[in-house]
Amino acid sequence: MPRLTPQPLELALSMRTERDAGERRDLEQRGWRIRHAREVAASPESYQSYLQQSRGEFSCAKRSCMKFRNAWVSDRTLCYLASGKPVVVQDTGPSAFLPNGEGMFRFSTPQQAAEALAAINADYQRHCRAARELAETCFDAKQVVEEILSRALNDVPAGVKA
Repeated sequence: MPRLTPQPLELALSMRTERDAGERRDLEQRGWRIRHAREVAASPESYQSYLQQSRGEFSCAKRSCMKFRNAWVSDRTLCYLASGKPVVVQDTGPSAFLPNGEGMFRFSTPQQAAEALAAINADYQRHCRAARELAETCFDAKQVVEEILSRALNDVPAGVKA
């Protein structure tokens, strides 16, 4: 990825072994910035600060999320969105409500990810506003719980407005 975009990309990793040190060197040679996870997530406050000081999130999904194709969204992604930071995340399956292209970009190929980073950089403030709006409209706990209860109590099928 770092070779496909001028946008600096950083990974926060837990590194303990000599093998980890070798992998770190390999990643750095490929253009990644590396931070130790302890530096950025030693406390909830430091983790929040790290997210809020970053430009946004670039993230690939775990293999299991790709296998299930359930439109999974990580809690970290929600933290970025709530902080008004745009996200570029791997597409984990079709979704009737997850957007693509305004505050949240879902990619399937490295080229799509690079294009998403370029789009964000072209109008960063707009994508920051869209990210925060997405957090408020799609992931607000009160709204989500109300929707779940409404569907459960009224036996409304998924994908149909209650």
